[in-house]
Amino acid sequence: MVTGEKSKTGQRIAIAVLSVFSLIWVAPIAFTILQSFRPFSDVVEKGVMSWPNHLTFDNYIHAFVQSRMWLFFLNSVEVAIPAVVITLFLASMIAFVLSRYDSKASVPLLMLFTAGNLLPPQLLFIPIFRIYLKIHVPHFINSNGVLYDTQLGLILIHVAIQVGFATFVLTNFLRTIPKEISESALVDGANVWNHFFRIILPLLRPALASLGVLMTTWIYNDFFWAVVLLKTGNKRPITAALSNLQGEFNTDYNLLAAGACMAFIPTLLVFFAMRKHFVAGLTLGSTKG
Repeated sequence: MVTGEKSKTGQRIAIAVLSVFSLIWVAPIAFTILQSFRPFSDVVEKGVMSWPNHLTFDNYIHAFVQSRMWLFFLNSVEVAIPAVVITLFLASMIAFVLSRYDSKASVPLLMLFTAGNLLPPQLLFIPIFRIYLKIHVPHFINSNGVLYDTQLGLILIHVAIQVGFATFVLTNFLRTIPKEISESALVDGANVWNHFFRIILPLLRPALASLGVLMTTWIYNDFFWAVVLLKTGNKRPITAALSNLQGEFNTDYNLLAAGACMAFIPTLLVFFAMRKHFVAGLTLGSTKG
């Protein structure tokens, strides 16, 4: 009885602690959403922390029109989708080689890929900025003839940064899959490409779905590299478009909150569309059998 009571007490404490942290995490988001529906005049009259008299969609309409949200959303899509697809494809191929073909270089290479993610971008942007000014591209990509100020350059930097983490995750995931599956495919006469595309890729589907959700969120929400590598305002992603909602002398933070809420809706849609695969990828290997 004493053990059972202690167990229930521990569960109650755990639930209480998790509830407090959940409220701390949700409170800023809920406050931002509430302010996005609130007129700026109401805030001026009653104060930020007061309860609104009425709610309206005017902030969303003005944010969409004033910041040309649709244009910057398309820019984010044009960067995020190719970057995620290329990253996952390259990482899956590298993980396939590192996990299925024994080599003395496998561990050092995996450590090298992982170490690349430990470098803060603030240390990399100056040399990358200079390199982008020296790499020449066709004029149909950029009229200036360099990689700087192109969405292609933004895609490439995201691929270079994210492929290390994706390779680390996929390599460790493939090592949990018995090698007998690959050996059977080789005995049946499958070449390397058939082995990869017909055997390995279907097995990687849950892990690729989980990484796809995470990387779509990371790349879509990127602001740092968009500011560093793009100077033309119309080429920047949706995170940079929020600066168009700031006034020169005064900023309507309710309007800015509406723009922020519109910006994170696509990532929520991606998560809910892939949530089953995402949870399946996270729980793989947690049970035996």
